[in-house]
Amino acid sequence: MSVDAERFATLVQDAAGIDDAHARRAIAATLATLAERLDPGEARDLADEVPPELAAWLATNTPAARFGVDEFIRRVAEREGVDAASAERDARAVFTGYAVSPGELADVAAELPNEFAALLPRGPWVDRPTVDEFAARIARRTGLDGERAMRAAGAVVETLAERISGGEVEDLEARLPLELHPALERGRAASGDHARSMPLHRFVSRMAEREGVPPAKALVHARAVLATLREAVGDEEFLDVMSELPADYKRTLMPAGARSG
Repeated sequence: MSVDAERFATLVQDAAGIDDAHARRAIAATLATLAERLDPGEARDLADEVPPELAAWLATNTPAARFGVDEFIRRVAEREGVDAASAERDARAVFTGYAVSPGELADVAAELPNEFAALLPRGPWVDRPTVDEFAARIARRTGLDGERAMRAAGAVVETLAERISGGEVEDLEARLPLELHPALERGRAASGDHARSMPLHRFVSRMAEREGVPPAKALVHARAVLATLREAVGDEEFLDVMSELPADYKRTLMPAGARSG
């Protein structure tokens, strides 16, 4: 065990920028939800490594419930009595508290889908940026303020989610800020979970309608959003997404230098 309960609470408090009472609620909510997501044997192994005062939160005798990261965050939020964005921040802080060994953390990660990478402190996956980081990158590329940058991002990813397969939408959700998930899900629902054929001019006009700007400006913003998306998801995943789009999409939308592969 790396730290005692008091030190663990302090680490969570510092990582999340919350007070001591909030940190303790976050720890309890995150561990209790994690226990629901793990097989009982792994939950017991984890309980053996966390500070003894916290082990009770990991007690479970039921099979792992196979829910995804969004449901994980929803359950943490409900237990904590906070919104989803705060719950995601708090859960990430709990996972980065280093109360267990790297080997045990790797064992836990092995039972979770890759979409949980955003909450974990280490692993082979690309780290998911915060919504503020994502907006700031778009803003630097476009000159938009943060709110307008996220409006552009929402318009782009919602339209993109209509045009690609449901599986690729899920992969994007695993890497992008939680605040973009509703737009991705709206696009996915509009296409019935299947890639929708759409000529490029219609794709651009739909982005423009959603953002509330002229098509020429929407196209400029789309290039900036996609450049930022590539940074967030990594080259391999980005090229997987773009491989589902026709050649004219790639020539027009893909950031400079991103058309190979």
